[in-house]
Amino acid sequence: MKIIFFLLLFVCLTPFVSPPMALTLGLILSFTVGNPYPAETTKTTKILLQFSVVLLGFGMNLSEVAKAGKQGILFTIATIFGTLAIGYLIGKLFKVKDKTSSLISSGTAICGGSAIAAVAPAIDADSEEISVSLGTVFILNSVALFLFPTIGHALNLSQNQFGIWAAIAIHDTSSVVGAAQSYGAEALAIATTVKLTRALWIAPVVLLFSFFYRGKSAKIAVPYFIFLFLLATVFRTYAPTIIPISLYDSLIMLAKKGLTITLFLIGASLSRETLKTVGVKPFVQGVLLWILISIVSLWAVLNLL
Repeated sequence: MKIIFFLLLFVCLTPFVSPPMALTLGLILSFTVGNPYPAETTKTTKILLQFSVVLLGFGMNLSEVAKAGKQGILFTIATIFGTLAIGYLIGKLFKVKDKTSSLISSGTAICGGSAIAAVAPAIDADSEEISVSLGTVFILNSVALFLFPTIGHALNLSQNQFGIWAAIAIHDTSSVVGAAQSYGAEALAIATTVKLTRALWIAPVVLLFSFFYRGKSAKIAVPYFIFLFLLATVFRTYAPTIIPISLYDSLIMLAKKGLTITLFLIGASLSRETLKTVGVKPFVQGVLLWILISIVSLWAVLNLL
């Protein structure tokens, strides 16, 4: 089992494996022989994702980043609080546990697992509620990685349109950058920026949930890597000649390969046990909320940009 794990990991390092293929290989591993390093995989995935996103900053121009962030800011505010409100109503309609409903809604509204991990301690969610929420978001992320690029090409979305749409409608940063990477370099730059701008809303949303649940304290998980990403972008914009262009290209290539490995590890983490923990009602809530935000944000990029 360990040999197969490292063999597939090596295959993902080759230039022949795309992000969707890497995710597929991870899923195949998980559902056949199993993941021999579940705990290590979870920890490595988070570190590798953040490292790769920071390196992506060396391939972006700050003026383009600012433009993308400005275009997505109104959508970000509207979709975050709109998703939280609608998620609450759907949760009540299907009689989903309040805390589970809140976690699914926050994960859909902001940035998937990261938002769930940040909100959970603020509302004192137990392990089962966290697992169900993460499982729901995780499954939908896997679907989005394959589905969104297909829809984008079918609708002839521009790189800019797809980047903003993916950043708003796909939960986790890893799946956003994976889908955008397969769509194009410009889409990747825009999607990454808008998604990271969206992730900054974790702090106020955690405080909001803490207020509603009357918790004694709210533990806010500050995504510090976002600031490193912006620092890398500033460096590339205002000091582009300090290091050779070839080194920038190498850093970007390393970032993309890191994202590919991240998606393999994510696929390897989706076990049968994860699927079993996801109940029907929470999953239906997650699906309906995801479909709604996907359609609304798609209409917005098609008609307002």
